Amino acid sequence: MKDEKEMNQMFQEILEQHKGILFKVTRMYCQNEVDRQDLYQEISIQIWMSLDKFNNKYKISTWLYRISLNVAISFYRKNIKREVTNIPLSEDISQIQESDYTEKEHNLNLLEQFISELNELDKALMLLYLEEKNHAEIADIGYFCK
Repeated sequence: MKDEKEMNQMFQEILEQHKGILFKVTRMYCQNEVDRQDLYQEISIQIWMSLDKFNNKYKISTWLYRISLNVAISFYRKNIKREVTNIPLSEDISQIQESDYTEKEHNLNLLEQFISELNELDKALMLLYLEEKNHAEIADIGYFCK
């Protein structure tokens, strides 16, 4: 059993070294920044609460994907039930000039738009596929995303 100081240091290192995973998951499941921050906080809390249960037989990234995706799917399901009010933008405000974006940014935005239309489990699979995870890793991560 590690002491509190060691646990705090391990927690901080995990968040710093693997912030890309958390960023990708929060971006995949949340369209606005406030929701992303809320989801990041919920994932961080769950990582902290699960830290002493980490099993060294798995890679840390696999463990983080499990936690992150489970929390994100729960967060998504909870938030989808809220009534969403959309305020349509006027035509001139909503149009984005193509010259403002590079082709890569445009394609990334399209990809995010298409992925956002997927159900929560398909989003998880798409994220892992785009991360070039092999089938075994996806199975390990996906086992707990049911």
